[in-house]
Amino acid sequence: MISKPGPRSANPVDVHVGARIRLRRKVLKMSQEKLGEQLGVTFQQVQKYERGANRVGASRLWKISEVLDVPVSFFYDGLSTEYGGQNDSPALMAAEPDQSPLVYEFINSSDGVSLAKAVLQIKNKAVRRQILELARSLAKSEQEGE
Repeated sequence: MISKPGPRSANPVDVHVGARIRLRRKVLKMSQEKLGEQLGVTFQQVQKYERGANRVGASRLWKISEVLDVPVSFFYDGLSTEYGGQNDSPALMAAEPDQSPLVYEFINSSDGVSLAKAVLQIKNKAVRRQILELARSLAKSEQEGE
């Protein structure tokens, strides 16, 4: 179960939606400024959406989905509903909560989106698996060197 966020902390759902906006924008190689222009907001506002600091309203999310050429549901992919709160109300959380910080860090890294995009372009599943094993091996040898 997720603890209730404080009044100043970003809601986990807003952070997730923001990360998905950032991911799609970066895949399209679109700047925050260009996205903001198409939405009629400043690039600072786009930054706040992407961090989850500001919530994205329904009509704005609809417009973002049009500009980024994805369905609105794209922004919620990876969330699941878990019941069991005090009022038996659903709490949205990442499908694999222990992986969420790692995924967000990867998406926000300078090479994360580029690497993911390049790997997805490789059609041969065995080659993709070899790349994964290479990355694991490199990470392991780096940890052993510490």
